[in-house]
This record gives sequence, C-alpha cells and structure tokens, in this order.
Amino acid sequence: MRSIGSIGGAEQELVDKVWYNRHQIRKQKISDHTMWLVEEDTKLPNTTLKHIWEGALRAAAKTEETYGLENLGPYSDFEWGMLNGKLSALRWVMGEDWDALDT
Repeated sequence: MRSIGSIGGAEQELVDKVWYNRHQIRKQKISDHTMWLVEEDTKLPNTTLKHIWEGALRAAAKTEETYGLENLGPYSDFEWGMLNGKLSALRWVMGEDWDALDT
C-alpha cells in the first residue's frame, strides 16, 4: 500500500497539471479577447480580476519551473481524461466524493 504522503504528493502534482491546463485555456481566451481582465468585480461573464490574473501568472511560472514545460501538455483527449481520472481516484481514496475535480 502507498503511504498517505505519496498519495498526497501525486494528488498535488495532478492538481497542479489540471490547474495549469485550465490556466492556459483562460490565457488563450484573454489573448483572443473572448475573456477580459477587469479592475473590480463586475459579476459579468467572461471576466477575470486583473490582480487575480497577475497571481495566476506567477503561479503558472512556478508550475513551469517545478515540472518543466515538456511535462505540462498540451494533452490529448485521452491524456486529459487520464489526468482527471487519476485525480478523482486519488481524492476518493483520501475521503472525497467521486468526481471532486476542483483545483
């Protein structure tokens, strides 16, 4: 059986990779002008607070440093399914409900 520490470490890596992929999608939407950066919360769809985005950029840089760009996608549909399936399974082992895929 694997230790709680090794399960937790694997879970964190999957969380980081899933988050990073979602971050890249948001980055592309901002670049394509289908999502906008705003200074204050407007409750409008397709907006992200500028100060939150700046923090996300720093987190993305740290993720790239930790795993290397070559290990952060892009993923095929199969690989994306495997990442999310593994994350769901590890969280279930740790006591979460199935399909707890928030990052």
